[in-house]
Amino acid sequence: MIIGVPKEIKTDEYRVAVTPSGVKELVAENHKVYVQTHAGEGSGFSDADYKAAGAVLLESASELFSLADMIVKVKEPVAEEYALFKPNQTLFTYLHLAADEILTHFLLEKGIRAFAYETLEVEGRLPLLEPMSEVAGKMAAIMSAVHLGRYQGGSGLLIGGTVGTARAKVMVLGGGVAGKAAAEVAAGLGADVTILDVDAKRLHYLHDVMPANVATLYSSSEAIASLLPHVDIIVGTVLIHGAKTPKLITRDMLSKMKQGSVLVDVSIDQGGCFESSHATTHSAPTFVEKGIVHYCVSNMPGAYPSTSTYALTNATLPYIKELARYGAEHVWQEKPVMVSALNTYDGVLYNKAVGVAHKIESKEFV
Repeated sequence: MIIGVPKEIKTDEYRVAVTPSGVKELVAENHKVYVQTHAGEGSGFSDADYKAAGAVLLESASELFSLADMIVKVKEPVAEEYALFKPNQTLFTYLHLAADEILTHFLLEKGIRAFAYETLEVEGRLPLLEPMSEVAGKMAAIMSAVHLGRYQGGSGLLIGGTVGTARAKVMVLGGGVAGKAAAEVAAGLGADVTILDVDAKRLHYLHDVMPANVATLYSSSEAIASLLPHVDIIVGTVLIHGAKTPKLITRDMLSKMKQGSVLVDVSIDQGGCFESSHATTHSAPTFVEKGIVHYCVSNMPGAYPSTSTYALTNATLPYIKELARYGAEHVWQEKPVMVSALNTYDGVLYNKAVGVAHKIESKEFV
């Protein structure tokens, strides 16, 4: 198969979809890999690294898209890339279609065979989402601590306090991979942390493994409301597989919070779990509404592209190989798990949650 790895052009995105070592493995399996020049520089990989691995370097994204059977990316296609795709081309990347109706319609109209990292499920896990969830969760604690700083619009409270002073109280909504990572780092910085989740089994696990300054609480609107006036940081990591995220903090609830508190919406790629959220960038990561600092960067792991690229490609490369080996037409016969990653195929939507979000008919893959 001919595989294309373009340079990411989403604002402040420095990750790359395949490392040079990944290219070397693909080439060893007799695939041809085109890599756009400078695609890996943000992650620490030079064009020479890719050339040595066996890639063919192309300056033009247009030429790369026109030659490739399959496009492998990190982030969802942005508007400037739409015209580059060929009808019925295979795409493997993060998509988050429940939060992007325009992209959903484009993929359907173009007949793109789109597979999403974030919906691929193996025994109840989302193995291609987990690495970036861990990065984003750890970042959430770090960024919330920074933006509590007065010069950032925050309350001026040091997250871990000092001897004789108060430390920050942190509420983490969701106890999955991102929530656990956020709680661990916040607790390590000395904060008092409470994780809320609706999965009692998960709460028992977190209770057993988390440090003493992390409490667990069954999530409900009443539980959230009771903590709201007392917390300094809220980290939202709620995920409903493939679907748009529910709004757990409404605009009206912001008035019940301390002025200068910080909200970090890790769920923003799926629409966000705070009603007041809208996507931001690393260049302009925050905005203030009703005195509350909002951090809603839609590609958080892009801030640490070296770590993130290695973590992501360690997880995705085996599945990229399967798609390349068998093609979109036959991969589910050899690797049935790929059905869970399938979102659109030749003009048909195969993700029910996306169909519900956008009122589009969807089908089950048979």
